[in-house]
Amino acid sequence: MSKLNVLPTLSRGHSAKARWAPALKATAVAALGLLSWGGAQAENLVDLYQAARGYDAAYLSSKAQTESVQYQYEQALALQRPSLSLQASITRSHLDSSLGTTSSPQAALAGLDANGNVSQTSRKVGVAARQPLFNRADSAKINQAEQALQVAQADLKIAEDDLAARLAQAYFEVLGAQDVLTTTQANKKALAEQLASAKRNFEVGNATITDTREAQARHDLAGAQEIAATNDLRVKRIALDQLVGRADVQPSPLRTPVKLDALTPGQMDDWVAQTTASPLVRKAEVALNVAKLEIDKARAGHLPTVDAVASVQRSSTDTNSASAKAASSPGTLASIGVELNMALFAGNSVQNRIREVLVLQEKAERDVDNARRSVSLGTRQAFSGVQSGLAQVQAYEAAEASAKLALEATQLGYRVGVRINKDVLDAQTALSNTQKDLYKARYDVIVGSVKLRQASGTLKVEDLNELNKLLAAQ
Repeated sequence: MSKLNVLPTLSRGHSAKARWAPALKATAVAALGLLSWGGAQAENLVDLYQAARGYDAAYLSSKAQTESVQYQYEQALALQRPSLSLQASITRSHLDSSLGTTSSPQAALAGLDANGNVSQTSRKVGVAARQPLFNRADSAKINQAEQALQVAQADLKIAEDDLAARLAQAYFEVLGAQDVLTTTQANKKALAEQLASAKRNFEVGNATITDTREAQARHDLAGAQEIAATNDLRVKRIALDQLVGRADVQPSPLRTPVKLDALTPGQMDDWVAQTTASPLVRKAEVALNVAKLEIDKARAGHLPTVDAVASVQRSSTDTNSASAKAASSPGTLASIGVELNMALFAGNSVQNRIREVLVLQEKAERDVDNARRSVSLGTRQAFSGVQSGLAQVQAYEAAEASAKLALEATQLGYRVGVRINKDVLDAQTALSNTQKDLYKARYDVIVGSVKLRQASGTLKVEDLNELNKLLAAQ
């Protein structure tokens, strides 16, 4: 009778195995990929950060933009430097006169030829130099170009911080996905053992078919979770590879036992006090300086400009008239002086421009306030998130220890007959879920600490070196 009763179970197990055959094949292929991945040399955060700096398009774009602004600043400096220009011209002119031939006194006096015409060619070549002595508008433009360079440098710092944060997140997401897959596989293995135990008990008549089917359902679900975890790991690895421009990057795992230190400094106000160095705040402050310089430039519309000028010019004229030839000869003209230009009336455009930039200065002041408040808020939120995450890690670590003890007690109770199969399955599932939550909380804390430094504007490459200390040596 027992043998007959077991046949449906075996048949069901066989059908389940057939049903999961494609999924098992996919899992096996993924496992082979993970084994080959595990054979590669592990890489730490700093090495991958340096690789990303030479590959990430967003960072390289910001870097190129900063370099271009440096040349813009050099162009602005040229406004106060001397300029030298070469000037040359050649002019051909011809006159048909109505005065008649050269026999008339009037024609002879006008230098006409025998036909009453005159043709001449004038040539001029020279060099002109100009040195600005006073130009308030150009001085404001140079100062604005210098401020624009500071904005570009702040943008580059933002891009560097963003790259470091994205790298840390992608790096630890791969580790987190790996831990989830490992936990899922361990859970599936434990459920497989419980399924085998349920089948044995059913064969000897110590359990019902319900226990076997419950165990089979949990095992099938674990198989689906393993496939999802394998795919998630593959996706996370692709994202990390794309970020650093390498193939099959293997992050170094965390040291065991994992120990996450408390934040330093440990007070929220201390982190907020550091936000004055944030590149976002600095950009807003520089924009305010630019707005003030724009006021100086607008007011310069009422002021004169003074330039020192000098020129040397060589000229000659060729003509077909004998009298004109005698009167014209090559010569050199040299001049030096000071040139003043001043607008007397420009249709009230200067006054209205001044009013406009005064309002824009007020806008820039409000933008500075908004940047400071936004950075302060982001820092406070990031600090609270890390502190909460550290508390969650401690709670999950305690929950994991309790879940392990609960599972051991439940398994013992099942063996002695005081607990049922479902109790063991629930305890095993609870342990697996707790471990997944613990791993996620740990990585969230690590990434959150990077984003906290990013939000406060204090993120440096040295911080990645500190994170490397959490990783196992390879």
